[in-house]
Amino acid sequence: MADGFADDLEAFWHLVLDVWQHGVLGVDIGQALVALLILLGFLAIRRLFTSVVVHRLKRWADRSDTRIDNALVGALENPVRFVPVVAGVFFALEYLALEGTPAQIGENFTRSLIAFTIFWVFFNLVDPLSYLLGRLETIFTPSMVAWLVKAIKGAFVFVGAATILEIWGIAVGPILAGLGLFGVAVALGAQDLFKNLIAGLLILAEKRFNPGDWILVDGVVEGAVENIGFRSTLVRRFDKAPVYVPNSKLSDDAVTNFSSMTHWRIYWKIGVEYRTTAEQLRAIRDGIEHYILENQEFAHPPEVPTFVRIDAFNDSSIDILVYCFTRTTIWGEWLRIKEELAYHIKEVVEGAGSGFAFPSRSLYVETMPEDTAEAFVPPEPGEPPAEVRSDKIAGGRRAE
Repeated sequence: MADGFADDLEAFWHLVLDVWQHGVLGVDIGQALVALLILLGFLAIRRLFTSVVVHRLKRWADRSDTRIDNALVGALENPVRFVPVVAGVFFALEYLALEGTPAQIGENFTRSLIAFTIFWVFFNLVDPLSYLLGRLETIFTPSMVAWLVKAIKGAFVFVGAATILEIWGIAVGPILAGLGLFGVAVALGAQDLFKNLIAGLLILAEKRFNPGDWILVDGVVEGAVENIGFRSTLVRRFDKAPVYVPNSKLSDDAVTNFSSMTHWRIYWKIGVEYRTTAEQLRAIRDGIEHYILENQEFAHPPEVPTFVRIDAFNDSSIDILVYCFTRTTIWGEWLRIKEELAYHIKEVVEGAGSGFAFPSRSLYVETMPEDTAEAFVPPEPGEPPAEVRSDKIAGGRRAE
């Protein structure tokens, strides 16, 4: 019986050894643990490796006078931190010495990590190197250049994904053909999306407005442009509420771009009283015109038209036309200049001995209805009482 127990114990030990040697996909568990330790070791030195490499790159970048070097180093920092992970996976798989399908899977996985790191570097370098596209701003708008940067990033993502799929033996061509057929079906149901996309391109090409401009679309929105997207444009109203306007609205409708104004207009009609004499009118007109032409905050002819003229004889006033332009296009500054002009006009009108007219209407009644009570008119000082006056009036009527 003791011999049987010893045989069972020996068989159990052989089973343990067999599991140890072939327990994980035919890989020795001891080797798997060692491979795991190799990977953990590379992960442990990742911080040290990154600090050493990035520190040297930063020191090299600081020696140059341009800031582009520092931006490039900042873009490379995260991919550099990922390099020890890729190296750890590679050396761990090399130690395992896999064969057959596991070996192929391990190799494809390592190649995928390498491709991912390479295209990650390209993707991150787009932003620092986008300053090279700044020269295109003489041809395209800054928003269009920003779209081009996004397109380049998207291209790197697409090529990187295609590369990884090819590594795993997945053909990209049939997928693209299938997506083309699918895209046709989607396009039929997403006409508005493509319409807005094309409208956005037209907005950028025509340079209708740029981020930061103050625009007005009648019946739609008025505010400052924050971002021109692929489908819609974000316009923030002056009450700070964001409005997402479809690009087709901004492309088809009339858009007023206040930020593109060269000057800001003041157009007033000032009504003075009819008792104002001709000499007073000349004094008022000359005083307003002199103030505008002598003030450097206003633009002057022939740069812009400027008029201060007696314009019309209105129903209850003599109208003076004031038509001029300020040099500033900043709303707050324009309000201040307009306010100072209003103060001066009031001083000129009052200094000339005139006054501002207000709308009035006179009613003339020829006859009163017979059944209407007579209006009470209080007597003037020295006049007889109302009874006497009424008798005289009645006597006069009877006499008539």
